Amino acid sequence: MRTRTIRALFLTVATMLLATASFAQVSVSISTPPPELPAYEQPACPGDGYLWTPGYWAWNEGDYYWVPGTWVQPPEAGYLWTPGYWGWNDNSYVFYDGYWDTSVGFYGGIDYGYGYFGNGFEGGRWDHGRFAYNTAVNNVDVHRVHNVYRTSVNAVAVNHVSFNGGSGGISARADAQQEAMARRTHIGSAFSQPQHAWAARNNPDQRFSTNRGRPAIAATARPSVAVHPRDLPPIEHLPAPNTGDTKRDQEYQKAQETLVARQSQDRQALQQRQDAEHQRLTTRNANAARTQQLDQRHMQQTQRLQQGHVQQLHQMQARQQRAGGGAQRGNRR
Repeated sequence: MRTRTIRALFLTVATMLLATASFAQVSVSISTPPPELPAYEQPACPGDGYLWTPGYWAWNEGDYYWVPGTWVQPPEAGYLWTPGYWGWNDNSYVFYDGYWDTSVGFYGGIDYGYGYFGNGFEGGRWDHGRFAYNTAVNNVDVHRVHNVYRTSVNAVAVNHVSFNGGSGGISARADAQQEAMARRTHIGSAFSQPQHAWAARNNPDQRFSTNRGRPAIAATARPSVAVHPRDLPPIEHLPAPNTGDTKRDQEYQKAQETLVARQSQDRQALQQRQDAEHQRLTTRNANAARTQQLDQRHMQQTQRLQQGHVQQLHQMQARQQRAGGGAQRGNRR
């Protein structure tokens, strides 16, 4: 039941997270190059339908932190993941967000491994609505996952360079087809991916200043998801409306602020209820099994809350765009 519930929430929200990916979409720009990619073992695929998303270095508060590679269920059948990557641009290092689409685009020539060797994807293919795994480059238990094949890949020696361009970076450039691919409208990070990255950001052991390039958690079998509202990423704010009509922009901005305030109250109310339930279990000296059951229920509640909030956000954005609001969803990490 838990798996079906989370899967349903995931599919509902992921299809809403539409973002137009292009080479101009930069989520952060800094002067310090990202560290080398760490070597790590890929966890076994947890089940049919999961696709591998490589780990990467992200940036926050003056330090890089490692977001573990993980197996993710795509937003819908037929979609593949194009990893994000760091690139040298205008005298700084910038991060270009990854995205889901029906084919894999340019990701800087970075050798992330496990099918992502710098160009395209060799880890598997879609076959009549089911994903078939290439066991030559992926860790797949054929006793659990039967839709497999094996094709050897002539990959070059592993290269741990984590950025494109600049001094010491990968020299790959996007071809015309990849550039056209980047200008298409894609599905942005799936529902579980921002939560996974947020968990890594809040783990001090994942920071480069602590691990010196050897993160405590380099890869996981499944994404880290929030159990309680306090574990969720911050509530997203839409860009300020800019329609050219000052009065209309003020109305839109006020509506956005009201929505954010209401969602904050929703989170607080659910957290208070969950804290009270935990307190009652503690008072009754509940065993580990009951505590685990409660946490599973809380996770489902939290995911439903987040799903509803994302839906509200995108409904508001759609209404404003239809009315001439012109607010565009920004790409942030």
